[in-house]
Amino acid sequence: MSSPTLERPGRPTVHISIGSGVVGTDDLAGQLAGLLGDVLDLEGVAGRAEVGLHLVGTGEIQQLNAEHMGVDAPTDVLSFPVDGSGGADSDGDTPPPLVGDVVLCAEVARRNAASHAGTELDECRLLVVHGALHLCGWDHSDSQERAAMWARERQVMELLGVTPPKDPWGAP
Repeated sequence: MSSPTLERPGRPTVHISIGSGVVGTDDLAGQLAGLLGDVLDLEGVAGRAEVGLHLVGTGEIQQLNAEHMGVDAPTDVLSFPVDGSGGADSDGDTPPPLVGDVVLCAEVARRNAASHAGTELDECRLLVVHGALHLCGWDHSDSQERAAMWARERQVMELLGVTPPKDPWGAP
């Protein structure tokens, strides 16, 4: 398992893990980690905060989905908030707030990309933005929340210059 860290001044630190057996994702992980830090920064998360980005295989995401969501099937992304976006920026004497973890399955993203956001990279970017917003308290449990979250996803992706070529927010 690979475990690099992306640290940029003024942005949350992103700890990256790539599951064993997950191949061809090292470059992707670096790009997605930068995006995750940027999204959290836009959402007002403190610069000293820390967050995890985990790229896993279908077996691991299926296990997590079953354990935490009650659905025994692979999914594309899961988010696990810890301190969320509300953690105060800590000084050097206290540990930084831990926003939470985004767990992404690039294999599921790859399968869904052509019919959803476009390319695998487009789909993974969308999933990182989606997962980051969940860490910050956004949800889509009803139509009103879904509309608000999708609007924020669009806005964030436009602001960061990563709008996908296809419209993943179209009517279901």
